[in-house]
Amino acid sequence: MNIVATDPRDPQVALLLAASDAYMHALYPADSNYLDSVQVLAAPNVHFVGAWLGGQLVACGALKLMQDSDGAYGEVKRVFVLPEHRSQGYSKAVMLALEAHARVLQLPRLRLELGIYQPEALSLYLMMGFAPRGPFGQYPPDPLSLFMEKALTH
Repeated sequence: MNIVATDPRDPQVALLLAASDAYMHALYPADSNYLDSVQVLAAPNVHFVGAWLGGQLVACGALKLMQDSDGAYGEVKRVFVLPEHRSQGYSKAVMLALEAHARVLQLPRLRLELGIYQPEALSLYLMMGFAPRGPFGQYPPDPLSLFMEKALTH
């Protein structure tokens, strides 16, 4: 597996994001899905990575550089692994790559939003040191959302 910065406009990314969209739309109503588009993921403030296995994109994730009333942070977005490649460490590897990038940028914290029907993701984030917090940024309170944060030391 090779995790590298990847152009979110790559055709393989489009297929992976379409699979992610379908998965999320099966779990949550449209107004509880906060999925960034390819245009947002291609913006200068976003670091998008792909996990490649033998020329195939099997997982992805993004780190958005954000600013809030309490300072700068990195928001983790679009972490997704193809179903046939789950439980093999890809999501953790993507998260570690995003966290390493955040540390290089000397960001003080990472934040993320996830849905309540994703116990595997919640377990991973808790294991990686994320803790529950309230809504942040532009997110409204949503009973189907969980919000988390991890302080980074440098």
